[in-house]
Amino acid sequence: MTLKTILLGACSALALAGMASAETLTIATVNNGDMIRMQGLTSEFTAANPDIQVEWVTLEENVLRERVTTDIATKGGQYDVMTIGTYEVPIWAKQNWLLPLDNLGADYDAADIIPAISGGLTVDGKLYAAPFYGESSFIMYRKDLMEKAGLTMPDAPTWDFVADAARKMTDRATGVNGICLRGKAGWGENMAFLTAMSNSFGARWFDENWKPQFDQPEWKNTLDFYVNLMKDAGPVGASSNGFNENLALFQQGKCGMWIDATVAASFVSNPKDSTVADKVSYALAPDTGLGKRGNWLWAWSLAVPAGTQKAEAAQKFVSWATSKAYLELVASKEGWANVPPGTRSSLYANPEYQKAAPFAKMTLDSINAADPTKPTVKPVPYVGVQFVAIPEFQGLGTTVGQLFSAALAGQMSVDDALKQAQDASTATMTEGGYIK
Repeated sequence: MTLKTILLGACSALALAGMASAETLTIATVNNGDMIRMQGLTSEFTAANPDIQVEWVTLEENVLRERVTTDIATKGGQYDVMTIGTYEVPIWAKQNWLLPLDNLGADYDAADIIPAISGGLTVDGKLYAAPFYGESSFIMYRKDLMEKAGLTMPDAPTWDFVADAARKMTDRATGVNGICLRGKAGWGENMAFLTAMSNSFGARWFDENWKPQFDQPEWKNTLDFYVNLMKDAGPVGASSNGFNENLALFQQGKCGMWIDATVAASFVSNPKDSTVADKVSYALAPDTGLGKRGNWLWAWSLAVPAGTQKAEAAQKFVSWATSKAYLELVASKEGWANVPPGTRSSLYANPEYQKAAPFAKMTLDSINAADPTKPTVKPVPYVGVQFVAIPEFQGLGTTVGQLFSAALAGQMSVDDALKQAQDASTATMTEGGYIK
């Protein structure tokens, strides 16, 4: 055997040993565009960290929530990094289900995270999840269809204006719906939209004594308005449409307006994906003159479950994916308009981003306008804009979402949906000891 053969064999053995000793992180995430892009860039992380491999589990939003909740509550240990939201972080941190992110590296600059976003991810002064992107919600609309309807969209419209415009922009003959709104059941799907909308109508989930409020006129006004608007100006089968379905409809030119997450702006204005990219503009979420707009506050964030055996590698990945350097990486590959928005103050001070993203200022204004500590017109005992930050909300919100989706589909009346929502909420809150 020659010396060359021996050396080659030794190198191969070392390479195999290196692969065998590499830690594999299992990361659960949602099938939204920014996360799909992150997966495409994972090789940049593994090239810089050859001792770490990454395995992705990519799921639809409702399924992701169900899987990660089950896994963390049962200490299943399936995932080393989880994509979770602003609702879960404080609740799970208090249960000691998440590790504090205290090892993100010297150059991470956590102070650069937008305060409205980091506030929802921090418990007792410690960050328990790092935001991959942050969002509020606003109106995305077709300038050409608005003009054709003889209307001019105000920067801060009312719901009455939006409803009138939606009906005038609807053209069933050409398949154009005046408005696309979430109808798919789920506490983070249709109930995110409807809870934020209800805030602007003066509604609330519970009064100061945790008594459910679905039997009050404000919720009746909200749901009647929504169902009638969608019947007149929404797409067929709207009760099955969530974020991704409405995004596709808007990009295909089938929606005059869409009220949804600010993160969608880069996708509807990207000519690679959107047939109406050059026709889109933006406005604040609507109100009814009561002092609250129908916009939410959310961050999809990366967290490390307490059950992982790979905490150091997991935090290394979280740091990479939520860093300033990651934003620069996406900008170099896809352009500044396509970087994950809503997380870092420095992004919104960046002239290149401001120039590339016409939606930047309205996104930041919407994020800063949402107040989770005072989400409603009347006082409430809970925190959260489009959700109620109690453990019971996940199940209850989905139940109510199914009822309201059924009302939208015409399977039950608005009155029946509200009565059943009131009954289900009363039972949940009684069982949880909130009300006697």
